[in-house]
Amino acid sequence: MLALTPVEAEALQLSLRVAFWSVAGSLPLAVLVALILARADFPGKSILDAAVHLPLVLPPVVIGYILLLLLGRHGPLGEMLENVFGIVVAFRWTGAAIAAAIMGFPLMVRAIRLSLEGIDQGLEAAAGTLGAGHGWVFLTVTLPLAVPGIITGVLLSFARSLGEFGATITFVSNIPGETQTLPLAIYSFTQVPGGDAQALRLSIISVLLAIAALAVSEIMTRRAHRRVKGHDIKH
Repeated sequence: MLALTPVEAEALQLSLRVAFWSVAGSLPLAVLVALILARADFPGKSILDAAVHLPLVLPPVVIGYILLLLLGRHGPLGEMLENVFGIVVAFRWTGAAIAAAIMGFPLMVRAIRLSLEGIDQGLEAAAGTLGAGHGWVFLTVTLPLAVPGIITGVLLSFARSLGEFGATITFVSNIPGETQTLPLAIYSFTQVPGGDAQALRLSIISVLLAIAALAVSEIMTRRAHRRVKGHDIKH
């Protein structure tokens, strides 16, 4: 029942590639933004917080349309990327990765921020009194203690990227082999006679991938928590 046709396998492979690069590309920025929101106090912090969470409350189609206006071949950023670097993201799989990254970004930032806020800053202060600089304290104390939140954020964002539909189809369309991810392939199969079986197979695969991502997140988070507790006991 789950034997995939070449078109279905291509959609699955493309979805995994888009989800992977969306997470890999947004993770460093998510850690930075989460750190700023968790530790810094500055005018406009609430505005930054609201901007980060906008993709959660705006219709995905709106996000996709904004991306099309900005990163389309005739948009200000899209035209600059093409003229200066020869890079085109509109109607490409890279554009799908950008759309997925933006939609999953709030989930990643929130999970990492909560983890950072739960860290005992006395441990960081103790490391500072031993002569460690801020950067070294972050790399050796803060970041390892935030690993459970980072893992959770990464896998939630990955799962969200796998299910992204509205922003993707608006920004990069539904092109088989280029931008047709699992949700778009399911939609396409439901629009043609006799496509129900294919849509069902891909739906089952989507559910299994989501369950697997959540299960892996739970397992890795628990292991990371045990390591953090062991680290605290030793110190």
